[in-house]
Amino acid sequence: MPHLLRYLEDGQLDLGNNRAERSIKPFVMDRKNFPFANIPLGAQASAVIYSLIETVKETGLDPFRYLTWVLQTVPMLAHTLEGRAVPLRPANVA
Repeated sequence: MPHLLRYLEDGQLDLGNNRAERSIKPFVMDRKNFPFANIPLGAQASAVIYSLIETVKETGLDPFRYLTWVLQTVPMLAHTLEGRAVPLRPANVA
């Protein structure tokens, strides 16, 4: 129960989730334009990409430049799937 009152201890914490709601609004409004978003794999792929882009925005990076960097960097990584995404996280971009 004490963790539910954490927002009272820090005036900078937001009580609601309006910020999250506003960030997904464009996705919700535009998903009818996304091909294959109505099937499970398509919906999952859309959610992953959208989540990544929103994370990139939150870290202050330009999504286009970040995705360009990722697509240029991926071929140089090891071909094993284990740990491949770690260096590509937005927080790891130099």
